Amino acid sequence: MDRFMQAAIDEARRGYEEGGIPIGCVIVHDEQIIGRGHNRRVQQGSATRHGEIDALEQCGRQPATVYRESRLYTTLSPCVMCSGAIELYGFRHVIVGENVNFIGAEERLRSLGITVDVLQDETCIELMQRFIRERPELWHEDIGK
Repeated sequence: MDRFMQAAIDEARRGYEEGGIPIGCVIVHDEQIIGRGHNRRVQQGSATRHGEIDALEQCGRQPATVYRESRLYTTLSPCVMCSGAIELYGFRHVIVGENVNFIGAEERLRSLGITVDVLQDETCIELMQRFIRERPELWHEDIGK
């Protein structure tokens, strides 16, 4: 497995172990992780702290060129909010662990010329399915159902 997707999965597991939603993300520039995060909506009582947003926050302030030259790895298809951040910061390549449990705004990203690769990684799929079985109310809260 790609070491960067593995790092995103490690973040997702960390979120799950903290009692949160198991979605992890890493941002990679020049083959180095410059930001990592996981969904912290539950842990921080936040409406917006999705994995991608958390990873961006952990990057700190970066020049726009850094984001354009970076890849974003996320364990689950990015929602509309996170896709908006991907667009805003100018990422050109997103690697998604899975979109079996949720399909976000991938087609919108593609329509903007952003490369979106979906791995359908079994670890990502199974972790999210386990979470949905165990905490359906929290899952539905997060995706607005």
